[in-house]
Amino acid sequence: MAQRLHNFIGGSWRPSAATEALNVLNPASGETLAEVPLSPAEEVAQAAEAAARAFPDWRRTPAGDRVQPLFKLKALLEDNLDSLARAITEECGKTYAESAGEMRRAIENVECACGIPSLMQGRNNEDIAPGIDEHMIRQPLGVVAAITPFNFPGMIPFWFLPYAVATGNCFILKPSERVPITSARIFELLQAAGFPPGVVQLVNGGREAVNAILDHPEIRAISFVGSTPTARYIYSRAGANGKRAQCQGGAKNPVVILPDADMEMTTRILADSAFGCAGQRCLAASVAVTVGDARPALTGRMVEIARSRKVGFGLDAGVEMGPVISAESKARIESLIGLGLKEGARVLVDGRNTIIPGCEGGFFVRPTILDDVAPAGEIARTEIFGPVLSLMHAATIDEAIAIVNRRSFGNMACIFTTDGANARRFRYEVNAGNVGINVGVAAPVAWFPFSGWGESFFGDLHAQAHHGVEFYTQTKVVIERWPRDWSRKF
Repeated sequence: MAQRLHNFIGGSWRPSAATEALNVLNPASGETLAEVPLSPAEEVAQAAEAAARAFPDWRRTPAGDRVQPLFKLKALLEDNLDSLARAITEECGKTYAESAGEMRRAIENVECACGIPSLMQGRNNEDIAPGIDEHMIRQPLGVVAAITPFNFPGMIPFWFLPYAVATGNCFILKPSERVPITSARIFELLQAAGFPPGVVQLVNGGREAVNAILDHPEIRAISFVGSTPTARYIYSRAGANGKRAQCQGGAKNPVVILPDADMEMTTRILADSAFGCAGQRCLAASVAVTVGDARPALTGRMVEIARSRKVGFGLDAGVEMGPVISAESKARIESLIGLGLKEGARVLVDGRNTIIPGCEGGFFVRPTILDDVAPAGEIARTEIFGPVLSLMHAATIDEAIAIVNRRSFGNMACIFTTDGANARRFRYEVNAGNVGINVGVAAPVAWFPFSGWGESFFGDLHAQAHHGVEFYTQTKVVIERWPRDWSRKF
């Protein structure tokens, strides 16, 4: 029988009283790895109340002392990177190299948050009026929570957790019920790093746990990454309950290729963006718009790369792409490929009905390329979240930018060119929060916020860096006067 995972509440591991549980599957084999409880609302309340009890002492802990467990955590993450990467691959499906890279980004965010004594400094002005000084200071909110997705179980919690606790908040994580094992192992390291009981907590669960987080009065702020419909729901319900929210939604990321681009470099980078992590990332390139004479050169190379990409279990040597997360995801992706064909697209490489020898129970879709996708069609507007690249064609850069800006999402847009003027124009005019120039995955490092526009983001302050610090703190302005005659009394 598979091991049933526990919650981490009040500094200790606790079995859930949940009557329902889900099997956690290895998507490359269909094998059951563990059982995750769908924790009831009462257990979210227990975590929130434990965090509320821990908050007064934690917020009074000097910032330089609050980051000491983060320094220890960084070392623990480094020491355990291999086992964490293997856990990610086994429950999420990506290749070992992708999983290790994910954990590197997690560690990077811990490093950034260790600078919180500087990052959360306030401002001050002397003599705003004669004898009167004014100061702006930052103070923590209290109890905060994050609801994170399946596609980056090691990295995305660290967009939030380090900044939340370093600024003096107490933090609750509700990981995706599809990939809870990585989070459990991370919390074992958090426990070893020495955070006081109640400062960091883990509650497994599904919709009931999410709604309990959104409704509990002690939880002051919510961070979320997932689909746009769910992001909109969480942002709306959190706002109705008077909570701050930062909700990263879906994406349909276009890449524009000009005729002067270095095609060898462009196709290699584009393939890694479109097919890396089996296309299951919010910064995956999903639409390639060729301009003018770029079409034949790019199309032929991309077809060759897609056909030759090695697909299989991510821990096997030489594998370049793993499975998608579930049988349901596989069916949905294949259905959307069929929809694209019904709308008039041509399939140049068809990844449907894939069976990998030795992994017959896995959920595999090979790299797929659709050509002549209509910019106004449903397939052009829908986030597929799989290894499917749609090709569109434009006569000019003006037409290409118009195609880019026609979509409702605004997570990422990239251009490949050797022309600096066209690159600058693209950067200036496209509606996207993350822009890449000769880059296929415009993922900000930890010292910059992970931006997003349109229906890719609901909120004002994004994850990471100074946005994270601002999101997890509230400002207090102090205006003070010390009359001279008072000072003479002492």
